[in-house]
Amino acid sequence: MGDDEEEYHGPATLVAGGVEAAVEAHLAGHFDPLVGAYTWRGRVSGDPAADAAFTAGDTAVVLRTPDGHEAEGRLAEANVWGGYRIVGTGTPPFAVPRVAPDDDEPV
Repeated sequence: MGDDEEEYHGPATLVAGGVEAAVEAHLAGHFDPLVGAYTWRGRVSGDPAADAAFTAGDTAVVLRTPDGHEAEGRLAEANVWGGYRIVGTGTPPFAVPRVAPDDDEPV
């Protein structure tokens, strides 16, 4: 994705419509100064639970990665590969380096 973005590629658990589904995720994010928050986005593979929730108009989801990170997001649109574009604001469902306020070095 972008040069200044943290990324995650791999397995994830998508909770859509109250149903958990195993998906593959390709995600990236960065701090967006215009929003004043960390924003993340990407795509997840398709799954019948995600299909049913998206079709019903329930686009709010939770995405979890195996390393214990979790975030609320939204299915933005279906893609041509049968999956979905996903977006979120705030803490992402993957690890990001922490930077001390008085230092540009990751903590």
